[in-house]
Amino acid sequence: MSLWQRPLKKLQAIAFNRTYRFRLNSLKGFVSLFLVGTVLSVALAACSGGTASNSSTEAPAASPAAASNKDVELTLVSFAVTKAAHEAIIPKFVEQWKKDHNQTVTFKQSYGGSGSQTRAIIDGLEADVVHLALAGDTSKIEKAGLIQPGWEKEVPNNGIVSKSVAALVTRSGNPKGIKNWEDLAKDGVKLITANPKTSGVAKWNFLALWDSVIKTGGDEAKATEFVTKVYKNVPVLPKDAREATDTFAKQGQGDVLINYENEVILAQQKGEKVEYVVPDVNISIDNPIAVVDKNVDKHGTREVAEGFVKYLYTPEAQQEFVKLGFRPVDETIAQTKEVTDKFPKVKTLGTVADLGGWEAIDKKFFAEGGVFDKIQAQK
Repeated sequence: MSLWQRPLKKLQAIAFNRTYRFRLNSLKGFVSLFLVGTVLSVALAACSGGTASNSSTEAPAASPAAASNKDVELTLVSFAVTKAAHEAIIPKFVEQWKKDHNQTVTFKQSYGGSGSQTRAIIDGLEADVVHLALAGDTSKIEKAGLIQPGWEKEVPNNGIVSKSVAALVTRSGNPKGIKNWEDLAKDGVKLITANPKTSGVAKWNFLALWDSVIKTGGDEAKATEFVTKVYKNVPVLPKDAREATDTFAKQGQGDVLINYENEVILAQQKGEKVEYVVPDVNISIDNPIAVVDKNVDKHGTREVAEGFVKYLYTPEAQQEFVKLGFRPVDETIAQTKEVTDKFPKVKTLGTVADLGGWEAIDKKFFAEGGVFDKIQAQK
């Protein structure tokens, strides 16, 4: 017993003898006994350093290692045609992350039209990672304050993780003799393409048509004339690429459909008989990936989200994109025999940069009163 505890014990005994004389059945005696006991308990705890109290009432803080091993859920929001690729890639990433970090990652996934997905995120869909049809949509999320400026510099290839080109899908035997963009403006040809006001794919389709004139020596007047003729041959404007495909394939409308090359290849892999042409004057359909900074910081998922984005650039992930019809962004893979045999060579490939970038493109072509609206008004 310590020197501090001895006098304290003596005080406790004296206090007890005095309080024993109280009449316990009286309110005054009960209250006095209670107060004395409370004071002595506090004094004992103070003299002994309070260790007993701390060990019994406070849970120890979790170690950083334990916190880092906690299971994580990521929300991936992407445009519709990437679904098959991500479903092949995600299990590989989950396995690798578990091996390297001893942490289990699960995914919530959402697929739809790029424009619709963009609006959903801005309106509150808490995506951790976004993989969209065009950088212009990602920029809209940035302007809404959800993604920090410079996102495209955080990863290779200016944030472009998958790419494709435009393909012309025809009826069996190609009865209309569709070989290139010019054939779409002919009388009697019905074209199915989505609405560029709602679909990222449809924006690419429009730009491919426009750029086919510019890249072959035409000026903007000739491009406007040509694209106007083509859209006069468009009977309906479905809201997105998936609906456009259904309109052509399931409803039997139209003679030709503009679609991503990767979608056509995927359909063939599923056993569908699809005939198509890849025009040798084309546009590089570039699809960006980005971490949604505001959401990953809110969810505590930044490390895993950034790890997933980086994984999509690895040869393992890029090969999965190739298997499902996307052209690789990795130039080493692009030169392999598998790739050169799989994809028709494009002689002249335009880019968004050639047309001034997405901000200028949206303002010129797709804003209210822009080129597309004027073309539609002439139908």
